[in-house]
Amino acid sequence: MNAGDRVRVERAAQTYEGVLLPSSTPEHLVVKLDGGYNVGIDREGASVDVLESDVYDVESAQDEQSQSAIEFDDDLPTVSLISTGGTIASTVDYRTGAVTAQFDAEDVLRAVPDLAGMANYRGRVVANILSENMTPAVWQDLAQAVHEEIEAGADGIVVMHGTDTMQYSASALSFMLDTPVPIVFTGSQRSADRPSSDNVMNAVSAVEAATSDCAEVLVCMHADESDDRCALHRGTRVRKNHTSRRDAFETVGAKPLGEVDYDIDGESTVTFHREYTERDAADLALHDDIETDVELLKFSPGMDPSLLEAAAEDSEGVVIEGTGLGHVNTDWIGTIEELDIPVVMTSQCLEGRVCDRVYDTGRDLLDAGVTEGEDMLPGTAKVKLMWALANSDDVADTMQEPLAGEIQQRSTPWL
Repeated sequence: MNAGDRVRVERAAQTYEGVLLPSSTPEHLVVKLDGGYNVGIDREGASVDVLESDVYDVESAQDEQSQSAIEFDDDLPTVSLISTGGTIASTVDYRTGAVTAQFDAEDVLRAVPDLAGMANYRGRVVANILSENMTPAVWQDLAQAVHEEIEAGADGIVVMHGTDTMQYSASALSFMLDTPVPIVFTGSQRSADRPSSDNVMNAVSAVEAATSDCAEVLVCMHADESDDRCALHRGTRVRKNHTSRRDAFETVGAKPLGEVDYDIDGESTVTFHREYTERDAADLALHDDIETDVELLKFSPGMDPSLLEAAAEDSEGVVIEGTGLGHVNTDWIGTIEELDIPVVMTSQCLEGRVCDRVYDTGRDLLDAGVTEGEDMLPGTAKVKLMWALANSDDVADTMQEPLAGEIQQRSTPWL
């Protein structure tokens, strides 16, 4: 049997039928099932019948893929593709069946040939991790890499990132960089071996956004379950709201900043719905100092104030995700008053603004020294506090000043 043969594999009372693919290990068979999914099967104890030989020319397909180099065109913009890992740059590890980050940026270009002809590309790997392993140190490396790429003449940046913590990284770069060009984060909810993968549309749409006029940090992901639009979310206002849907990301408190109407024939268009920072309006600058000892604590009924004390110990600041307008149990107020570090109050509610002037608890919190987080998302508030502690002489004022669209001027219905 050879790669490209149609086979039937039986092992442990299970039967698999499909096209045999090359395997990264000699101990495993890889079969592409008729439904489009790949499966890895231990060779030991497996019986294989070849149903039809050479039904798929795997060797030619691999040669064609390996030859997808992008040639330089003076008439095209230059986009830097920066990889940090994640599902958009991942394959299946057939030893475990798990998705693992393995590709570098050049592999992504080979995997998404639709990118050819849209721009000139430079590839760069900052990290090769799943996004749950993201750290503030990698944010700094990423910000420095983006700064270097723009300095070197990139007309736009696409950051390929795992979706689970993408909103944190996008917030971090929003504060760390003044940018004259678009910086677009994108990822994939479903890996490339799945027939429902969103990697191609997201990558192509991100490049379209990276060559647009909006010089902000954006997140580009599916706008709905169909393959026709990607939403462009401001990096400080976006939240992942579903574990697995392709349209998992939403802008909180407003419509997305813009969208890309995806055209499989290469005629995609970018549209923006609200004001944005235009290309070349800002001078490139890097402010990547950050205080890592900041905690985010979610309050729930019955929580002991000792948990706040534990979170604040050895910390330089705390963000609390309070209830409603920004409240915690009144038993917490004395503890907050004794802390000698900034305490920022945000809300667990997805919509609306913190206002601690309505009820007695809120006014007591203000007297205890709490800073209202306005309508910032709790995760964004944590990242901003980390940045403010390292870059501001007046942290409380900075936390209440809109710097990168993280605070909206009014919380009003937007539908």
